[in-house]
Amino acid sequence: MADGPTDLLPAEDDPAYQVFIDSLSYLTPEEIELVREAYLFGEEAHRGQFRQSGEPYITHPLAVAGAIAEWQIDVEGVVAALLHDVMEDTRVGKAEIAERFGNPVADLVDGLSKLDKIEFQSQEEAQAENFRKMLMAMAHDLRVVLIKLADRHHNLQTMAAVGAEKRRRVARETLEIYAPIASRLGLNTLFGELQDLSFQLIYPMRARVLGRALKAARGNRRALLSKTLEGITDKLKATDIKAQVFGREKSLYSIYRKMLDKRLSFSQVLDVYGFRVVVGDVPTCYLALGALHELFKPVPGKFKDYIAIPKTNGYQSLHTTLIGPYGTPFELQIRTAAMDNVAQEGIASHWLYKDSESFGVDLQQKTTKWFHSLLELQSAGGDSSEFLEHLKVDLFPHEIYVFTPKGKIIPLPRGATAVDLAYAVHTDIGNHSVIARVNFNLVPLATELTNGDRVEIVTAADAHPIADWLNHVKTGRARSKIRHYLKTAHRDEPTALGEKMLGQELRALGVAASDVPVARWKSVLRDSGNRLVKEVYTDIGLGFRLAGVVARRLLSKEHPPHLSDKSDSSLVIRGTEGMAVQFAPCCQPIPGDPVIGSIWKGKGLVIHTHDCPAIRKARRARPAKWIDVEWAPEPGQLFNVRLLIMVQNTLGALGKIATEISSSGTNIVTINMDDKHPGLYTTLRFTVQVSDRTALARLMRSLRRIPEVVRIAREQGLPA
Repeated sequence: MADGPTDLLPAEDDPAYQVFIDSLSYLTPEEIELVREAYLFGEEAHRGQFRQSGEPYITHPLAVAGAIAEWQIDVEGVVAALLHDVMEDTRVGKAEIAERFGNPVADLVDGLSKLDKIEFQSQEEAQAENFRKMLMAMAHDLRVVLIKLADRHHNLQTMAAVGAEKRRRVARETLEIYAPIASRLGLNTLFGELQDLSFQLIYPMRARVLGRALKAARGNRRALLSKTLEGITDKLKATDIKAQVFGREKSLYSIYRKMLDKRLSFSQVLDVYGFRVVVGDVPTCYLALGALHELFKPVPGKFKDYIAIPKTNGYQSLHTTLIGPYGTPFELQIRTAAMDNVAQEGIASHWLYKDSESFGVDLQQKTTKWFHSLLELQSAGGDSSEFLEHLKVDLFPHEIYVFTPKGKIIPLPRGATAVDLAYAVHTDIGNHSVIARVNFNLVPLATELTNGDRVEIVTAADAHPIADWLNHVKTGRARSKIRHYLKTAHRDEPTALGEKMLGQELRALGVAASDVPVARWKSVLRDSGNRLVKEVYTDIGLGFRLAGVVARRLLSKEHPPHLSDKSDSSLVIRGTEGMAVQFAPCCQPIPGDPVIGSIWKGKGLVIHTHDCPAIRKARRARPAKWIDVEWAPEPGQLFNVRLLIMVQNTLGALGKIATEISSSGTNIVTINMDDKHPGLYTTLRFTVQVSDRTALARLMRSLRRIPEVVRIAREQGLPA
């Protein structure tokens, strides 16, 4: 806290306090008296503490409580807002708050308090743990998130006295976490304000320039906006539709993001302004839509019906883009008054607008379900950074809607695949997925879904997740479930690999694994949080720990590390290690290829060929990350390899090649034909399965004997 004046106006003489008390007219006199008591309690607890601006600290919780009162949250929420920092910044404990103001208030304040008394290894881990605790409290009581968002909003408004680095850090955290949470809860007004405030703190010059441009455009387009508004109003009156029509302006940050994402100048952003039409009921929404489509021509593909299919945050409205006067496009939103309440205030509309109570209850149920899904991610295990990654993934701003065969609508983030849908339906379906049927066509599970797809997941009892799925999924739920399976199922595979890798590192440092004292293992287990040595091996095998780091921690003063001959330190693999070892799809290594490996978090050991172009930069940048690997004498399985075959474009050429491959006992996985440049020659791409490099050479020799084959080569070096 900064130093500041020690005097504070008595409560009854503080103008801000009086304005706050006047805003509580929706509470009973008894409840208002409890709020007065909470204010005096908080003022005494924070006495002597000052904000960096020099103001008494109590001004901050008073402002947060004032924002909560604007939503007409009940007395427990208002009292908790006044006391939200006392446990964190003063000596007041939860028991004292519970005794004075009741257990519900104490639970709310506890849920809002940071975990400052726990030591964390990094700022990211501390941030993630704070979010974990906050989300647990949110799932129990939604008032926690409303107070937390109001707290963050006021902090952003009053950061002038804070250092530039901290301002940017807090603003970025707001854009990544708090603003998306506000959007997820339908708090659109607050969402826009959090974004704009953060934008101004991170890029103050850009915000000022863009603000001036927007103000100038507002004047230049006044005639256009007036004519459009007049046209909408007159058309609705002519069709006997009672409605309120409002003009609206895009927020600074949304304009900035559009300019950045689409590489536009400000003058090229045409839909800076839009209009909202509020009508009496749902049927009138569609009548108004028809009337206005008759007045202004709609832009094809720009109509969205969020009334029939609401957003996951409860938002409902009709969206359409129309060509207005002078050929300028503008967005139009049509909805009922109850929908408008939810659109502006989201979950807070449950308290604020009694006429939209049914909407609020439904939204509250959806919100609670979402919070519980995040807690489910937490219970799946993983470190703090992993949980924070899941949280950020799930706070997606854009959604698609797909349908199950039974007609159920499943919302997913844009870019989601069939694997994401499988886990959204049920964990067991995800774990046993084999292939997907999208719009009645069979497609791979990695296929990206689009809005309106009908998707059926085909399962098999013996199917299971593979690490490669992590490269394709978008939702935190799917990512968490796959990682959980990889950690728990077939645990012996990564455990054995991890033991091998640790033994290799210890030998390279001149110590045999059997010579490591038990006391050193106990120390490593205590520091890592693992209970068993096998768990450490498993973490190494799955890439969650580095073998080199564990090896050095195991070496005590009695076993000083020294470099040894590494000629016998190559890791031997057979190819049957299952999920513990992944073969890179860019170069598709097979037995006989010189290979090198790199450990990746959640994937285990990824094997590349030595000359793989996709890893050249990575090997130069971080040579210590790469592990020498060699093949066991006998291969343990069949391996995929791509063949690029140029053939004469004659009838029957494909059939001859496929027959020759099959007759050699080789399995064909896929066939693709280059049909972009038909002519004298065409290129065929085969993916086949071979046991080793010798078998591949034998197959290629037999294919060269076919007269139609002009050239044949192994295709490698695709992007990793």
